[in-house]
Amino acid sequence: MISDGILTERMAAGDQEAFEMLVTRYHGPLLSYASGQLGDRQKAQDMVQETFLRLIRHLRRHGALEHVKAWLYRVLLNLCRDYWKSSAYRSEGLAGEEFPETADDAAGAQEQLEQQETSSEIAASLEALPDVQQHIISLRFFHDMKLQEISEQLDLPLSTVKTHLYSGLRKLKKVMAAQAEPSRESEVYSYGSSVR
Repeated sequence: MISDGILTERMAAGDQEAFEMLVTRYHGPLLSYASGQLGDRQKAQDMVQETFLRLIRHLRRHGALEHVKAWLYRVLLNLCRDYWKSSAYRSEGLAGEEFPETADDAAGAQEQLEQQETSSEIAASLEALPDVQQHIISLRFFHDMKLQEISEQLDLPLSTVKTHLYSGLRKLKKVMAAQAEPSRESEVYSYGSSVR
């Protein structure tokens, strides 16, 4: 597989095929990330498109990039943040809307339901964490980014990223355990009342 660095060198020289290869490599993950951030797939598509346009402009001005993946995610996150601050976001009233996950035709209905419930539980639990911990956990586990890439994207020291990741995971575990307790108690209660 051709490295990102070589692809950006070729893109900087005007190679259309290299651009298409890079878009193929990162479009899906970036769209998934932006959809999760914005809760609006169409708006996410616009943000991803703008991210790639900015990449082209950057390469024309400055040449190849060493850490393309981290650069793409950082630009996309900044675009999302700018959008959240904009009057367009407030007027469209998108806050709080959720975008439905696309269903995998190969998976059975029961399996899909369980996956959606688990994803919803994790997403709900993540909301209990500070924003920076949410972002780091999401990038690490849902977007498969390395800690160094996250460090570069969020412009934080690697040690800070590690601290946020581990403390966030500890909090997430506690939140999820606390959420599981009431359902266990109701199961025990319903079992006990049916025995009588």
